[in-house]
Amino acid sequence: MSDTNAFAGLKDLSTTVTAENAAPVRVAKRDALGRSYATGRRKNAIARVWVKPGKGEILINGRKAPVYFARPVLRMLITQPFLVADRYNQFDVYCTVNGGGLSGQAGAVRHGISRALTLYEPELRGILKAAGFLTRDSRMVERKKYGKPKARRSFQFSKR
Repeated sequence: MSDTNAFAGLKDLSTTVTAENAAPVRVAKRDALGRSYATGRRKNAIARVWVKPGKGEILINGRKAPVYFARPVLRMLITQPFLVADRYNQFDVYCTVNGGGLSGQAGAVRHGISRALTLYEPELRGILKAAGFLTRDSRMVERKKYGKPKARRSFQFSKR
């Protein structure tokens, strides 16, 4: 008799648990100027990114993207989130980036743009997450150890 009560209690518990574990409703986060802000990171580079509706202008440290990122691969990297989300030339991006090299900075800007887009339009989260743009790439350069010429390289061994 206590077994049936236990099972009935478990059934009630399962219905409440599924209702509580439903996907959280994400709300767009925008400031007073209608922008969304996010931080992107890659290697040692940190990018602070603001996204707002516009004509597709991308300013990085006060310079246009083709001037700051001269290599076409880096320019392609920072426009990927817009192409995947089908929002190309619909948002203006203003960002400041420092630290690391150009490749790391481009990755940081891409990460920041992706995060800012999800804050501006939460329904884009699934698309950008599936493309892997919301994952922070944590690979960094390994530090140099004492007694070694580089991080892992050893001096040449001499038998005699």
